[in-house]
Amino acid sequence: MADSDLIELTGLRVFARHGVFEHERRDGQEFLIDVAVWTDLERAATSDDLADTIHYGVLAERVVAAAEGEPVDLIETLAERIASVVLEHPAARRTRVTVHKPEAPIRVPFADVAVTITREPRR
Repeated sequence: MADSDLIELTGLRVFARHGVFEHERRDGQEFLIDVAVWTDLERAATSDDLADTIHYGVLAERVVAAAEGEPVDLIETLAERIASVVLEHPAARRTRVTVHKPEAPIRVPFADVAVTITREPRR
C-alpha cells in the first residue's frame, strides 16, 4: 500500500450561506476549500487508466456540491461533511480538508480563517 500517494485539490471556490449570524445565512459569502486524499496511485500510474484512480474532476464537483448544501453554523461541521463525501470513495485511505472563510465576521484585520481536519474511513 502506498500511503504517501496523494491527490490534492486546492482553492475550490464556493459561494454558500454558512455561519452563525443571520446576515451570513441571508447574504452568503465565499469559502475556499482544500482537499487532500491519500490513496494508492501505483495501479493508475502503471495502467494509465482513469478508472484506476480517484477522478479529481468528479471529486471537485462532489466537494462543491456538499459545500453548497444545507447551511450549517460552523465551518468545522462543513469540513466534516466534506470529509465524509471524500471518504465515500472506496480508494480513499485518508483525507485532509481545510475550509477557509476569508470573509468571516471578525472585527480586527485578518487574512484568513481556516479549519483543517484529517479523517480516515470507518470501515
